[in-house]
Amino acid sequence: MAGHSKFKNIMHRKGRADAARSKLFSKLSRDITVAAKSGLPDPAMNPRLRLAVNNAKAESLPKDVIQRAINKATSGDADTMEEIRYEGRGPGGVGVIVEALTDNRNRAGSNIRAAFSKNGGALGEMNSVAFMWDKVGKIVYPAEAGSEDAVMEAAIEAGAQDVESDLEKPDIYEDAPGHTIWTAFEDLNEVAEAMSKVLGDPKSTAIVWKPQSEVPVSGDAVGTLFKLLDALDAEDDVSAVYSNEDVSDEDAAKYAG
Repeated sequence: MAGHSKFKNIMHRKGRADAARSKLFSKLSRDITVAAKSGLPDPAMNPRLRLAVNNAKAESLPKDVIQRAINKATSGDADTMEEIRYEGRGPGGVGVIVEALTDNRNRAGSNIRAAFSKNGGALGEMNSVAFMWDKVGKIVYPAEAGSEDAVMEAAIEAGAQDVESDLEKPDIYEDAPGHTIWTAFEDLNEVAEAMSKVLGDPKSTAIVWKPQSEVPVSGDAVGTLFKLLDALDAEDDVSAVYSNEDVSDEDAAKYAG
């Protein structure tokens, strides 16, 4: 299994302010509704819904809110929700993938295009960036879930592809200490369930985009890039933002908001 990578899901980079948390709850609820609509409204019979519910529980989304989100899928209110992927380039040639969940394609597209153009980027065509990324499963456990060896052993037994453990205190740009387990796209549910029997429920499970390589960015371009990523993340229709920048710790600390 490979060593540590600095790949990050930008959705998790921002602080946990009340407004950001309220938006997170809204996104989690929408994810549950769309997942429930894609199959049976029963987490035990719908793997995608099970992942969405587990992620919501990990973020302390109330049970009644989770149930309302599931019920919404069968009421007809979710008929207009649409999942859309946008791709583009940021400052320094950084690749950016934006996943949106919206009831208004025109609004989402216009706002996302504006965020790119106002912050040194350019929205591209479909697959203009994604061909350089892999769509994979990502399971995250907090540091206290176990030692590196224990998590590695559980991951190998479960059929994971890779494990990254970073148990040091994070700097201003890093996520909290913990373990990240990578799986093949189609194996996420099976691996997550197998590991949960050994280590308990994970902090999060998700299908994500992982870049095959990173683009070095330095100086003022870092600050502009961070403004772009934050602007995209602030959009209500945006559910996740991924980018493949390689930024030094010094520049990250200097320009992080």
